[in-house]
Amino acid sequence: MAMRSSSSSSSSAMSSSSLTVGDFLCFALHPLIGTIEGLIFVVTDCFGCHPWLLFGRPPEPCHDFSKLAEESQCFTVNEVEALHELFKKISRSIEDGRIHKEELQMALFMTPSGENLFLNRVFYLFDEKKDGVIEFEEFVHALSVFHPYAPLKDKINFTFRLYDLNETGFIEREEVKQMLVAILVESEMALPDELLEVIIDKAFEDADVNRDGRIDQDEWKHFVIRHPTLLKNMTLPHLQNLSKVFPSSVFNIEVESL
Repeated sequence: MAMRSSSSSSSSAMSSSSLTVGDFLCFALHPLIGTIEGLIFVVTDCFGCHPWLLFGRPPEPCHDFSKLAEESQCFTVNEVEALHELFKKISRSIEDGRIHKEELQMALFMTPSGENLFLNRVFYLFDEKKDGVIEFEEFVHALSVFHPYAPLKDKINFTFRLYDLNETGFIEREEVKQMLVAILVESEMALPDELLEVIIDKAFEDADVNRDGRIDQDEWKHFVIRHPTLLKNMTLPHLQNLSKVFPSSVFNIEVESL
């Protein structure tokens, strides 16, 4: 859907704070959250269609589910075990116990190649060691941020890293523009460049307190607190009862919840 705007309609659009700051920037998280949520349901659907994928596979003793659940401060032991089954399903093609970018892309889009900004961003943020693969511990750590019980500070930090494309510790104007343009392209929408610049101007006018042309982590935290809609897509309710999403045959043993 294309969005056309004259200078007068641009001014009218800018009068809505939900468009210019909170909701519009929050829109950046829609493809990211859709990617993660889609991953859960695509893979669990495969479990239902092909239950043989889960049978005959002994539990791997190298992961301490109880410790990971405790570290997450969100997941129960059963939910971590469910995440492990999800992880094994995604990483099974190369069989080295880690998720490679091609495996994640295949799980989501049924093709191992092709560029996708949001897939790239998901993979980059999940890959804590920045070694080109996602280990199970990294998988749990990253998904815990989207849990309903995750601390607010973790969600704020994740959104900051989402916009800090160059990893400089600051959100630059061009990074925000690059992200918003990519969102519009992914959504098959269009905005006049003039209106896009006004939206970015408004965001920086509100967030960049010290007027140095960039947003630091403390400024971002206070900006998000003033505009809580920025975090409304940082919670996936399905993660709260993840073990119920998977078929009961997933579990090799019954583990009591913490």
